[in-house]
Amino acid sequence: MTVTPEGQPPRHEPHPNHDRGLEFDLSTLMSRRSLGMFLGAGTAAALAACTPGGSSSAPSGSPSSASAGSTASASPTVTRAIAECGVEIPQETAGPYPGDGSNGPNVLEASGVVRQDITSSFGTSATKTDGVPLTVTLTLLDNANGCVPLAGAAVYAWHCDKQGRYSLYDSGLENENFLRGVQEADANGQVTFKTVYPGAYNGRWPHIHFEVFESMNNATAAGQVLAVSQIALTDAACREVYASTGYETSARNFPNTTLRSDNVFGEDGGIYQLATMSGSVAAGYTAGLNVTI
Repeated sequence: MTVTPEGQPPRHEPHPNHDRGLEFDLSTLMSRRSLGMFLGAGTAAALAACTPGGSSSAPSGSPSSASAGSTASASPTVTRAIAECGVEIPQETAGPYPGDGSNGPNVLEASGVVRQDITSSFGTSATKTDGVPLTVTLTLLDNANGCVPLAGAAVYAWHCDKQGRYSLYDSGLENENFLRGVQEADANGQVTFKTVYPGAYNGRWPHIHFEVFESMNNATAAGQVLAVSQIALTDAACREVYASTGYETSARNFPNTTLRSDNVFGEDGGIYQLATMSGSVAAGYTAGLNVTI
């Protein structure tokens, strides 16, 4: 049985701070956030990317945002086409296993946390976690300035392993810090992490946590956070990955929580946090999300 810190929720049970209010209908949300603007982009891809359980890929070099104010000259193949750049990424709690100093250990002050490949621990351990390869790219957009890229911002990303366990917190992993890392956004406001596909545990839809900081200095000093949110992975990709060897526990847990019943994504079905994904178990997956701040 896993031992959790005193006063913290049981292992992998939904953290009470995840509950951000009563659920409300998707139709109500859409009208409030301007359905006309959502459809104005004129691309079916944007709607497909926002459909819970769907997956799609954008052509290489496609715009990272529908906003005319964006100056990004390139984007990764799977960057999600958000038509309504004015809709900011929903804010979430960092959760019970952040490793950012807000609830226990602080990995952000450790030398080596700034890295693109987060599959291994760093520092005193070189333990490498395995799983289906996953490349995650976030494109940060500045809503207050016409959705221009947030070049120079920093992102801290973390998630569980294929068995649903978090480094720094779960029993036997207290001295590991794999699946955690920081990257600085390039001129296009983009950060990319090389990782493995997260597992599914009861009470949550498969996801990746991230925090956005104004600068690398703020990130590595655990300074002021611009945004805290989560990436929702697609139904199709999860089903394919969890049918593969090594994800047997996730295959059992995955059917128990839907996007609509998830206590983070359930308010709107995750439409603003659902990644655009492509790939296969054999070749690995890519996931992309535009993050408007």
